[in-house]
Amino acid sequence: MLLGSQLRRLREARGITREAAGYSIRASESKISRMELGRVSFKTRDVEDLLTLYGITDEAERESLLSLAREANVAGWWHSYTDVLPSWFPTYVGLEGAASLIRVYEVQFVHGLLQTEEYARAVVRRGMKGASPADVERRVALRMERQKHLLADNAPEFHIVLDEASLRRPYGDRQVMRGQLQHLIRLSERPNVRLQVMPFSFGGHSGESGAFTILSFPDADLSDVVYVEQLTSALYLDKREDVAQYEQALKELQQDSPGPDESRDLLRGLLQLS
Repeated sequence: MLLGSQLRRLREARGITREAAGYSIRASESKISRMELGRVSFKTRDVEDLLTLYGITDEAERESLLSLAREANVAGWWHSYTDVLPSWFPTYVGLEGAASLIRVYEVQFVHGLLQTEEYARAVVRRGMKGASPADVERRVALRMERQKHLLADNAPEFHIVLDEASLRRPYGDRQVMRGQLQHLIRLSERPNVRLQVMPFSFGGHSGESGAFTILSFPDADLSDVVYVEQLTSALYLDKREDVAQYEQALKELQQDSPGPDESRDLLRGLLQLS
């Protein structure tokens, strides 16, 4: 995505159409569009030809962009888990790992980045009925690996609104649920985590369409991406008007939910009841 956005900026600065750029690398206009959106892999030769077309002759600048192209084609750590993942999910894991701000509304269960290992195992077993124990454990291992990003020195900001339903719906036994609530209380105190709970008592709210995630990236040229998971696929929305509607929905959820301190008290109350 980063390389694609830079190629798009260079092309537009020269006033070159996607059609002309595609012709220069023996490809279609749609191929250039997919390259600029980071939706396809990059051939080094194609990037070299595009840089020449765009008038980039400085060797240092060319090498910087070509290095990005080589990095873009290296499989991420999560690709070793693709045998137990739905086809659309590896893209999300890559975007999540690149994000500097992750904003979430979750209603069905606790978000994967906040799950304990025992709770995650219960969720995976429920979602992968008939899967072998080995496949279940590999999916859980992936989830635990993803969580390292949230705890790293350069961790992203993570803002989440959990519907109270996600906290009351049991996954696993009583001990698993108590452990999950205790884990949420601890994580909510981290400086990069803002956790709020939308209580049942509020009634109807702006999250009526279901769970979603908004991913923002450190490079200003990269547009935000909204991730919406469905039963057999997922949507990746990056059109400004789509992102704006989800941002507004999340903003209202944050405004209507108790703040982080009050939400932490709500978690403690649920823990006492469990």
